[in-house]
Amino acid sequence: MLTYIIRRLLQGVIVLLAVSLICFVIFRYMGDPVLTLAGRYATQEQIQEVRESLGLDQPTYVQYVRFLWNAAHGNFGKSYVSRLPALGLILERFPATFELATCAILISLVFGVGLGVVVALRPYAWHSRAIMAGSLGGISMPTFLTGILLIMIFAVYVGILPPFGRGKTVDLGFWRTGLLTADGIRHLILPAITLSTYQLAVLLRLTRAGMREVLAEEYIKTAWAKGLSPVTVIVKHALRNVLIPVVTMAGLQFGELIAFAIVTETIFQWPGMGNLLLTSIYETDQPVIVTYIMLASVIIISINILVDIFYAVLNPKIRYD
Repeated sequence: MLTYIIRRLLQGVIVLLAVSLICFVIFRYMGDPVLTLAGRYATQEQIQEVRESLGLDQPTYVQYVRFLWNAAHGNFGKSYVSRLPALGLILERFPATFELATCAILISLVFGVGLGVVVALRPYAWHSRAIMAGSLGGISMPTFLTGILLIMIFAVYVGILPPFGRGKTVDLGFWRTGLLTADGIRHLILPAITLSTYQLAVLLRLTRAGMREVLAEEYIKTAWAKGLSPVTVIVKHALRNVLIPVVTMAGLQFGELIAFAIVTETIFQWPGMGNLLLTSIYETDQPVIVTYIMLASVIIISINILVDIFYAVLNPKIRYD
């Protein structure tokens, strides 16, 4: 297991180097940052002074090595707009995005796996057909449309949930959370449901397909013949073997939810990383964009490694050499 983890970490470093090269190209060649920092009416002397202070007058390979060194120490430069460290701006928004993504993936797992098992046990019942039709709608409907419909129903017509914002939060020093206040939880419900809709439908259909295949296996028939309880047969023998592909998909989805919840955060004006990224793209704030890409890569790689390790917990037969 230790050898496998080390190998995966080395692979992750290689991926991060490739991502860093892409980020460097974005930072260096997609628009001149010197013109942005110096200002539209700067003289040639002022432009040259800024270029030398940033080290952009040096050879490209020197700039890339310095970029790697600074990135390894968490220094991605300062935002062109706010003049604050880019990493600090991203990390300030990270708690909001992480809480939103965590609630969304929990909703997806609980209801997706639960409903998938229900549909697999009675595939031809009317409620199973209704659930499958609903899952097809969840996959087909765009996220922005789902969010708008939820706002229209629960915020405008019914008026029981707020339509935007994060609500009241509690500052714990290292983390600002809205999960400790009733107002924060109320603000979280609609965006979390919106973000989880597609993932829930995918996990539901994946669980249903896996359960129907496993329930036809001989060892399941043997378990029924032994007189084991339905909970033991379904949960311990059948569902446990189905969870490996489900966990794989959920892990990939969780990383994507953290890194790419841009549409949902924009619709609900959620003060997370995605909303900041969209603003930075509009303002051509390259340091913030590069920092977001690097941080998202680290998060996705870390989650994938943790998912692989969790395989061995779900299935003791899995061993990594």
